[in-house]
Amino acid sequence: MNRVCLDFEDPIGDAISRIRFAPNSNNLLISSWDSCLRLYDVDSSLVRLVTPTEAALLDCCFQNDDVTFSVGSDGSIRRYDLHSGMHDTIGNHDDIATCLQYSDETEQLLTAGLDKKIMSWDMRMGMALAYQKKLGEEVDSMSLSGFDLIVAIGASVHMYDLRNLDSSVLSSESLMDQIKCVSSIPYARGYVVGSTDGRVAVSISDPSDSNNGGYTFRCHPKSKNGRYHVVSVNDIVFSPLMDGPFVTGDNEGSVIAWDAKHKRRLFELLEFPNSVASLSYNHGGELLAVASSYTYQEAIESVQSACDREEPPQIFIHKMDVDHLRSVSVRSRSRK
Repeated sequence: MNRVCLDFEDPIGDAISRIRFAPNSNNLLISSWDSCLRLYDVDSSLVRLVTPTEAALLDCCFQNDDVTFSVGSDGSIRRYDLHSGMHDTIGNHDDIATCLQYSDETEQLLTAGLDKKIMSWDMRMGMALAYQKKLGEEVDSMSLSGFDLIVAIGASVHMYDLRNLDSSVLSSESLMDQIKCVSSIPYARGYVVGSTDGRVAVSISDPSDSNNGGYTFRCHPKSKNGRYHVVSVNDIVFSPLMDGPFVTGDNEGSVIAWDAKHKRRLFELLEFPNSVASLSYNHGGELLAVASSYTYQEAIESVQSACDREEPPQIFIHKMDVDHLRSVSVRSRSRK
């Protein structure tokens, strides 16, 4: 697996909040606390777009290869035309906006914020607010698969059907201290969550799966002075190449691949120079982008200067060895 660091003529000036590959190309979208949204062409090793805004950007996503969105510390939800570089504000949360997801099935943009609301914006009707739901707590992470919206709040996970957001279709309390990230399982109805106490929980609800149910494991135990301590799991992404494998990234720079179906650790990448803030596979699954950056554990934490940190934010691209991934997964199954 080859690893390269992306070159930015003007370095990213503050913590990276999210990276996401485009649906059909190797363009990488980058949001950060330096208030800029960037588009990097990985194939050509060029920055295609840098768009400054008025607030720290806390999440971003694609509608398609030409249109993207971001949410920020001022509560604004912004839409970007990547051809013109123009952006506009489609709406606002009453407090910091923290996460968003776009649904191809319903053409809705789903956003959440510290105002304890989930909002749905209809892109077919002039970006109109279609729905808003008041929650009792702040949303820590969201993920989307088909019509299933997965929402992590504190130590609980709630699943909503986008066709009826009035009530959750599934709610589950975990034994974790605090959920940090949630990722939908693309090949089954279920999700995987990572916590601040270093654990990962897999929940699968698929009658055709022999491992139907769930399990929890300690993901990234670290040894320090002969004693183990826990490290927050910051992001989880599934490989689009095959059913089962996913990777986790933690607060001490580790990225580890796992097989969800067969409950196995597959391999670990060389440690990164900073925390792993965000992960993203490209559409073909042969490239894995890793954002190596200090992170802000809470969205309300004050923005700090990058010069106060030992390592500046960086983004690495791993060219995944597809045959290697398949072979370790096969060996994992053979040991069952």
